[in-house]
Amino acid sequence: MTIPPTADEIFEIAEQIERNGSRFYRRAAQGVTDSRARELLLDLAIAEDEHERVFAAMRAELLQQEREPRVPDPYGEAILYVRGMADGALFDVKADPSAQLTGKETMEDILKTAIGLEKDSVVFYLGVKEIVPERLSKQRIDDIIKEEMGHIAALSKGLAGLTK
Repeated sequence: MTIPPTADEIFEIAEQIERNGSRFYRRAAQGVTDSRARELLLDLAIAEDEHERVFAAMRAELLQQEREPRVPDPYGEAILYVRGMADGALFDVKADPSAQLTGKETMEDILKTAIGLEKDSVVFYLGVKEIVPERLSKQRIDDIIKEEMGHIAALSKGLAGLTK
């Protein structure tokens, strides 16, 4: 049996995901000459910074007993899922996606990569929502999920605009 991640570890992972996203968008924006595209990427970086602050605040609100391992669902599926995320089996949250940028990517490459990263975030946060203590307001995680989905929509719109 694996030791389930604590709420503290989960929020730490969420903060890292948001830091990675922010770095990715800022680095990608450096190599973009189109001002509207650069503005989109920088706006997304700012949104990721805000998400990181939300998760850091939620992490700071944890009670001591919430920092200790617990299994909130009878089959442990949410815990196994989040552990898989943390271990890099689904995607490596410790890897910095901005490190993959060479500066030679097309805007299409950047947008497709960003859409993939945003999708990964949404899937992770859906799992997180099943684990966080109810008193920390799952609504805040729902709000972030909706924002991440909005990012996917904005990126998809930008991608569609490239092919017109």
